[in-house]
Amino acid sequence: MQEKINQILKEIEAYKIETQEELEQFRIKFLAKKGIVADLFDNFKNVAAEQRKEIGQKLNDLKINAQEKLNIYKSTIENSVTSSSETLDLSLPSDFNELGARHPLSIVRNEIISIFSRIGFTVSEGPEIENDWHNFSALNFPEEHPARDMQDTFFIEKSPDVALRTHTSSVQVRVMESTKPPIRTISPGRVFRNEAISARAHCIFHQVEGLYIDKNVSFADLKQTLLYFSKEMFGEKTQIRLRPSYFPFTEPSAEMDISCDICGGAGCNICKYSGWVEILGCGMVDPNVLENCGIDSKTYTGFAFGMGIERITQQKYKTKDLRMYFENDVRFLRQFEQAL
Repeated sequence: MQEKINQILKEIEAYKIETQEELEQFRIKFLAKKGIVADLFDNFKNVAAEQRKEIGQKLNDLKINAQEKLNIYKSTIENSVTSSSETLDLSLPSDFNELGARHPLSIVRNEIISIFSRIGFTVSEGPEIENDWHNFSALNFPEEHPARDMQDTFFIEKSPDVALRTHTSSVQVRVMESTKPPIRTISPGRVFRNEAISARAHCIFHQVEGLYIDKNVSFADLKQTLLYFSKEMFGEKTQIRLRPSYFPFTEPSAEMDISCDICGGAGCNICKYSGWVEILGCGMVDPNVLENCGIDSKTYTGFAFGMGIERITQQKYKTKDLRMYFENDVRFLRQFEQAL
């Protein structure tokens, strides 16, 4: 039995395997249920008791050697087949991957930043969860102001108040607290208000707010800045108008409309059939806000403005329902693939 095992071991070591067929022949010959190794184990019962330990060890070693050779050549042959199948055919035509597209809100956000950066505005960012001071008090909101009510604000904690920011003016407060004038910055970001969702409003939206503080800043500087932005964003023929308004943090305050490009002034549901679309609020920074942030209101003046990116995008791309920006409809988003 021992000599037969040694002879089979030599036969296994000398067996040449180069193809899948030869590998299968090797398996059948040595490791199949009716193969040589299985036959030796069947005859193991005829071995004398004093030789069983030694013969049994040799039988196990024989089976292990045969199995290891099978595994090694199986792996080698499979890798060889895979490599040959992955050979590049350089004569084949190119198969370009389909590119994605930026979201329209991202496109417009980047364009707004680019326009204001050309006239010296930097970009500032801040947290979306804000305390009462940065979101309300420093901006001259009185205690009884409706914006503090649950109808308008998503509060997270009370006493002291912590809420999802309702505007990116909170970022402007942080900039004024940490920076000495002159200050010229815009603050893009996501904001939250407890409003009914419609074609013209949403409870989550995006804003860009601007702030310019220096000596001798006037309302005329504000008007020319916004006129420049409107013509750069919507075209040279765009007209603007400023209407008196009220904001706690600016005095005097105004709302700015642009001529409706969707209907050409004829009237539509977006402009409420007036020919004008309100796109932002603005005004001169209230002296109380400057003082709250540690800036001398007798030396410095400034203006601020804020606009919703959804509203600007709606006007720029003539979209009649801003809810489409949140629905992730691929048919809608693919229209902006060329606007990267």
